[in-house]
Amino acid sequence: MKNLTLLKRIFIALILGVILGITCSKTGILFPVKIFATFSGLFGNFLSFVIPFIIIGFIVPGIANLGKSSGKTLLLTTAFAYVSTIIAGTIAYLLGVSILPKLITKATLSKGSGLAADPYFTINIPPMFDIMSALVFAFVMGIALSKMKNSSLLNGFNEFSKIITMVIEKVLIPLVPVYIFSIFAKLSLSGEIFTTLKSFAFVYAIIIPLQLLYILAQYSLAGGISGKNLFKMLKNQLPSYFTALGTQSSAATIPVNLKCVKENGVSEDIADFVVPLCATIHLAGDTITLVLASMGVMYLNNKVPTFTTMMPFIFMLGVTMVAAPGVPGGGVMAALGLLQSMLGFGDVEKSIMIALHAAQDSFGTATNVTGDGAIAVIMDYIIQKLAAREIKKETVAKPDLELQKAVVNK
Repeated sequence: MKNLTLLKRIFIALILGVILGITCSKTGILFPVKIFATFSGLFGNFLSFVIPFIIIGFIVPGIANLGKSSGKTLLLTTAFAYVSTIIAGTIAYLLGVSILPKLITKATLSKGSGLAADPYFTINIPPMFDIMSALVFAFVMGIALSKMKNSSLLNGFNEFSKIITMVIEKVLIPLVPVYIFSIFAKLSLSGEIFTTLKSFAFVYAIIIPLQLLYILAQYSLAGGISGKNLFKMLKNQLPSYFTALGTQSSAATIPVNLKCVKENGVSEDIADFVVPLCATIHLAGDTITLVLASMGVMYLNNKVPTFTTMMPFIFMLGVTMVAAPGVPGGGVMAALGLLQSMLGFGDVEKSIMIALHAAQDSFGTATNVTGDGAIAVIMDYIIQKLAAREIKKETVAKPDLELQKAVVNK
């Protein structure tokens, strides 16, 4: 299992969990499912305990380190990345609210209509503070530390971020397949598991085409602003798209993406700055997935994802995606706190979201990375225009300076 990708492990765990649940429901032997129900309860409590630390561990150094750099390029790139993420989430919501109710059959994730497998025991692990407190604390500390030079406290938060990354990589991600196995074993006892899986297939039928269309829209905008050929830019970006599909990592795709972006005529300085930065802060593909998948889960629970519920979630998700760790499944791990605090997701819903995100992680990462190239093209055009304007101002002002010097000398 260690040699398999996270997606393959989750897929195998999901299938085995369904088989175990159906077998136990037919035989009436429930103790295997109860054993894994005990594990899922313990892991779910531990996950809830860790989520506030994930938020603090990534948002604080993320905001603080962004603020240490200065200049128009940083501000404009961050603004474009955030706006792009918000637009992606908004489009996903509008499309989802129009199509998903017609495709998803009402079902229930939290309670089954058949047999139930209660855990043998539970251990309550309350979080040290709630999600919103962690978010507010992270924003306050991140902004404050961005104004301080050579802060030892920031070094401490950077080291804390490394610890949280280790917890995600060494504990959470390896145990996620077992968690998925446990959840789907319990779900299959109700007899409604196939209706649920069928509904998720409809969600994927919207997510992946929307991601591809969003890439097309980004490059159409970039081509319209810069005057470059849309299809030539897309052709040059294909290597980075397929590299991201294979690696599932924005960071691992940076070298390939840099080459593709430069082939699209972006200057070396802008490419070297924008591509690595956007690999961290621009996650439009993940946002599309998280918005549509969360809406699908809400419809399955007979809840209506209203505009007033989803838009604050989308705006906060755009900020939280900056903190997403660069590991497979990192995007959904960073978003679990918002799913819990703003959408009311419990252990079952969160496990479903992890599985849904992992199943499309390659396509989401490819959408993120390819979109970084479009932002680089736009930024290169804007920065060149600003530089040309500054040169023009200096040229116009130069004769005046010469005249002033002559008057002073006289």
